Amino acid sequence: MNRLAWTVYGQFQLDRGFRTSDPDQIHWGTPGDAGPGAGVLGDIGGKRLLDLGCGGGHYAAHLAREHRAVVDAIDVAPTQHQRALFQYGDVPGVRFLLGDAVDHLYRCEPYDLVYSVHGLGYLHPHHSLPALHRGLHPGGRLVFSVLHTDFHRRPPSSSLEPRQLTVQLKGLEPLAVQLWVLSPQLWEDVLTDHGFTVEAVDFLHRQAGDPVVDQLIQACRA
Repeated sequence: MNRLAWTVYGQFQLDRGFRTSDPDQIHWGTPGDAGPGAGVLGDIGGKRLLDLGCGGGHYAAHLAREHRAVVDAIDVAPTQHQRALFQYGDVPGVRFLLGDAVDHLYRCEPYDLVYSVHGLGYLHPHHSLPALHRGLHPGGRLVFSVLHTDFHRRPPSSSLEPRQLTVQLKGLEPLAVQLWVLSPQLWEDVLTDHGFTVEAVDFLHRQAGDPVVDQLIQACRA
């Protein structure tokens, strides 16, 4: 996992108003999206979850408090990890981890469900998906959101290649990042190749005037 990319991602979330206060729901795109919230995760009471790229830990804390899930929340950025511990370190049922999620998935006890809000788009699918397959029980679920159209209104790619994007952060020079912005069919193909069955792909439209469209993908480990 690229530490710079995740640090950029975390700061970008803050700059766009993501996860800036305790949520009463999971927002898979932005706080104004019309997504299904935590309902898409199903009955998670008592189940072991991994929040991949948890940022400040808001959603992990929400799922532990309101849905009685047992959540490991991992992020590679030390600033995000410290922020999560400061805000939610005393929430029962949540364990905040600092480190590479892919490495963790190869070492951990398998999870019932892994979810990620715009985290997997920063990782090469051939790097992340084998680890996710190993880190889930048979029948375990993977639920994640990724970009469908990027910040420049370009449609998704039909080839498995990263897209070079420039992100402007407050007070910093523009930074180049790599994102995998793939078509739904390509996501389904690559997930199938790595032992997953795609259950659903939904498109999430953001607030009026925002041209970005997100995909919400639900898959099951064979």
